[in-house]
Amino acid sequence: MHIAWLGKKSPFCGNVTYGREITNALLDRGYRVTFLHFAQAEDRVSDRPQCQEVSLPFFFKSQILTIPSFKSGKLLVEALKRLKPDIVHASLTLSPLDFRLPEICEELNIPLVATFHPAFDRKRRNFSSGTQHLTYQIYAPCLASYDRVIVFSQLQRDLLIRLGVPAAIVAVIPNGVDINKYRPGPTNIKTEFKAQRLFVYQGRISPEKNVESLLKGWRHAKMRFGSKLVIVGSGPLEASLRAFYAEDNIVWLGFVSDEQRRIEILRGADVFILPSLVEGLSLSLLEGMACGAACVATDAGADGEVLGDGAGVILDTQRVASQLQTLLPVFRDHPDMTALLGKKARQRVLDRYTLSTNISQLENLYAQALQQSRIYFSQGA
Repeated sequence: MHIAWLGKKSPFCGNVTYGREITNALLDRGYRVTFLHFAQAEDRVSDRPQCQEVSLPFFFKSQILTIPSFKSGKLLVEALKRLKPDIVHASLTLSPLDFRLPEICEELNIPLVATFHPAFDRKRRNFSSGTQHLTYQIYAPCLASYDRVIVFSQLQRDLLIRLGVPAAIVAVIPNGVDINKYRPGPTNIKTEFKAQRLFVYQGRISPEKNVESLLKGWRHAKMRFGSKLVIVGSGPLEASLRAFYAEDNIVWLGFVSDEQRRIEILRGADVFILPSLVEGLSLSLLEGMACGAACVATDAGADGEVLGDGAGVILDTQRVASQLQTLLPVFRDHPDMTALLGKKARQRVLDRYTLSTNISQLENLYAQALQQSRIYFSQGA
């Protein structure tokens, strides 16, 4: 089967990781994959030699939004006519082109699958969650025209169905982690950072990630006695937060591109913390869990679902700083508890969130979409 993957390779975000992990796994299972993404032709760098790339021009792109150039739609049609893929899988980049894809693929008789990533909160409790809910409202009529729509949790599925997307086309396939790569193992990170207890945040430094609440909670908890907080990531708030929270026991690493380095940090973490106001299903959280860190996250998006039934500690998205002020000293002073939570987190990933299971579910979905498409066109529709 030939899959035309329309996704994202830069700037770095969860969508980029999702596209890389899924397409590499599909290649490993013998599929042919062509990766179409917004890039300058000279910027194309393939992760795998056997994965062909096609660049589409753009005016602007960020971690959240992509504005294609006027000719990108025409170039996409020409590429699909030339490639003749069996299926198009769009890992949606929040681009105006997303709304044209159903028409393009219907004209070319190609089944169209979407993965819908936007973060959300199960309740509209703040401006960020209200804005994300609006994104779902805007996209729902368009998604109803796709052959299949993948979301990461039952909560997202229920929301899209309430907004008019047919239940029959919405599939829940959670993010998955390569458990052979992300696993507990030896690391010298604590020695490097001179830490007895290591707490880690990994992700964007942006308003919806609510990193300042983590920093406030850390400062008010007076986390001394060999405890270090490592902040991995970059974003629009990095410079201001870094200047204001310049404590000796906070380590600002910025964006870390080396995956093995990120794994080493997660392996050394006693506690992984994700204080987001809105989320989808955080890959960073799953990676921390897979590496055996005790995990704390807000109940934004599906993250609370992931940590439910004792797999981690779930925070309310309100008053995150005060909750962490209370919890952080407990984690510092009770290593046996954090070790037990780390084992539970790892087991939860093994039970529900492996990349292998994710790909098997995706294969089944592709088969369904192809079969439905053949029936549809054989009937002369």
